[in-house]
Amino acid sequence: MSLEICTLHRGSAPLLVSLPHDGSAIPAALAARMTPEARRAPDTDWHVSRLYAFARALGASILVPTHSRYVIDLNRGEDDTSLYPGQNTTGLVPLLRFTGEPVYLPGREPDAGEVVSRIDTYWRPYHSALREELDRIRAEHGRAVLWEGHSIKGSGLPFLFEGRLPDLNLGTASGASCSPALQARLEAALAAQAEYDWVANGRFKGGHITRHYADPGSGIDAIQLELSQRTYMDEDGFEYDEAKAAALQPLLRRLLGIALEG
Repeated sequence: MSLEICTLHRGSAPLLVSLPHDGSAIPAALAARMTPEARRAPDTDWHVSRLYAFARALGASILVPTHSRYVIDLNRGEDDTSLYPGQNTTGLVPLLRFTGEPVYLPGREPDAGEVVSRIDTYWRPYHSALREELDRIRAEHGRAVLWEGHSIKGSGLPFLFEGRLPDLNLGTASGASCSPALQARLEAALAAQAEYDWVANGRFKGGHITRHYADPGSGIDAIQLELSQRTYMDEDGFEYDEAKAAALQPLLRRLLGIALEG
């Protein structure tokens, strides 16, 4: 299934992997208004669709956007309410990069009307596809797991966090977005391995998608996993590292397998 701003691989299992920051496309007219640094879309969750490609073999559905979070951040609410009140963050239509530096050239920022247009053009189709696929999965299987796959440069971003981010950052909206049993099994799997350090509900607790679509009482569990990009790629050059990725994927496969177990 292909949509204007995203692609959906429809699977056979009760699992939807959503990768809302994988896209990096920026329309030329919009890029012309951005700083040279922003035109590279440096805050992309680089290569996560490649990293999670194995999920197809597990029967997962996979939803991937084409456009950069600088066009619109699909993991923010339509009303742009802050996900982390009191902490630095970026918004629905980001004006700042993760470094705190501007996305746009002076005086070239979008106005309120443009934001509304971007919501209609990019945000709504992605969320419509996500909602419809979740509903289809739950109707077919009686339950659904929404897995939010994210990544970020794990060091050198003092605008967002101090020091070094753990390798794996599990987010369940402080336990509200999935069953306690599922969270416990995921944490046990992370604790059982020694290659990567991890935290649950630390700096990143799950974004808008995790919090909005989760409904454990009605059979929809939602989990976000924010990876430090050093675990599978070159954080500075943006290149995918086959060896690092191959070392990480068995753990990711184990976590998705636990999610499928229910």
